[in-house]
Amino acid sequence: MNTVEQLIQTSENKCKGCFKIADEIALYNQEKVLKAFWDNKVALRHFAQTSGYGYGDEGRDTLNAIYAQVFGAQRAIVSPSIASGTHALSLGLFGVLRPGDTMLSVTGEPYDTLKDVISGKNIGSLSDFGVNYQSIPLLKNGNINLKRVLKVISENKIAMLYIQRSRGYAWRNSLSVDKIGQFVEAVRSAEYEGCIFVDNCYGEFVEKKEPTEVGADVACGSLIKNPGGGLAPTGGYIVGSEKYISQIEGRVTAPSIGCEVGSYAFGYQYFYQGLFLAPHTVNQAVKGSLLIGMAMSILGYQTLPKMGVTPCDITRSIIFNDEKRLIDFIQSVQEVSPVDSYVSPIPWDMPGYEDAVIMAAGCFVAGSSIELSADAPVKPPYVAYLQGGLTYEHCKIALKQMLKKLI
Repeated sequence: MNTVEQLIQTSENKCKGCFKIADEIALYNQEKVLKAFWDNKVALRHFAQTSGYGYGDEGRDTLNAIYAQVFGAQRAIVSPSIASGTHALSLGLFGVLRPGDTMLSVTGEPYDTLKDVISGKNIGSLSDFGVNYQSIPLLKNGNINLKRVLKVISENKIAMLYIQRSRGYAWRNSLSVDKIGQFVEAVRSAEYEGCIFVDNCYGEFVEKKEPTEVGADVACGSLIKNPGGGLAPTGGYIVGSEKYISQIEGRVTAPSIGCEVGSYAFGYQYFYQGLFLAPHTVNQAVKGSLLIGMAMSILGYQTLPKMGVTPCDITRSIIFNDEKRLIDFIQSVQEVSPVDSYVSPIPWDMPGYEDAVIMAAGCFVAGSSIELSADAPVKPPYVAYLQGGLTYEHCKIALKQMLKKLI
């Protein structure tokens, strides 16, 4: 057995306890999803394609009902027309916020692609329509600065508290649903009555509960991340309370028609089947992340979440402190991809990002981050963000290639 194989075996043995917890979570979530399929009497007719206005589209409406049940929400919007997580978030923000309102991000600055949605100049941003924005950085331990939030909401009229569950390009752990629930309870006890809005990207099915099950008013995400299970070819979702989803659906289509229209000419099978597979697929990604994190930690690299900690999303951060090592790592992910393995990614200026970014995503669904992928802004301290993995076996094979480049 060579050095790489020994390291992988050692890492796997050290992860057994965390693997057991991940399996228990997957089983719980699989049962939750399956029950929603049973309760909503899913049948073959729900997979059929539709055209035109889509009035009475059973596939669309039943899919919405299933998502609402799974996420513990009153209503849901699930649409192939939502192009990305950023698009879903943008629809939600524009649907809820009105001119003169103030949005307060309680998890610091949001992910790069959302900054222009909020504060861009003369591009149709929230700021252009008179919506105000403030942010409060997280504490050094990665928790929400509750004391400061309570002070701000007691002194100002804040229409929305915005929570980004995952880390974006920040060196922090993602927020657990328990922590989100504790925050919701604290601000509601302080008589806050506005909208609590969660960017749920990368976090779906990693834990047993979702933010809308612990009091969040709205949660949004992408179907080419966790809930699409690797099968959904496009799309996004927005779940939440009747009050806010009714407002948001007017942005998805038009205020006069909401979500009573909207057809899909290619059929809904992959959206249903992807959701059904999502708890298992997410589990594979979580276990792959744990294995890779353990191996990198043994080699002396700083990685989040730390070993022994159950992840709260599918993303793993690894500090390289060296540009070449970072690029080598990202390229090694591409080299073991099932699609475009022969392509060598290089840093480039991507739309919506502040720094040059290098991305590895040799995916069946273009850019799908529930599939094994990695990206990084090319700047000190040269942190790679690894996510996804449709199968644990693929993650394990990929780790072998990563280690060969690094050792």
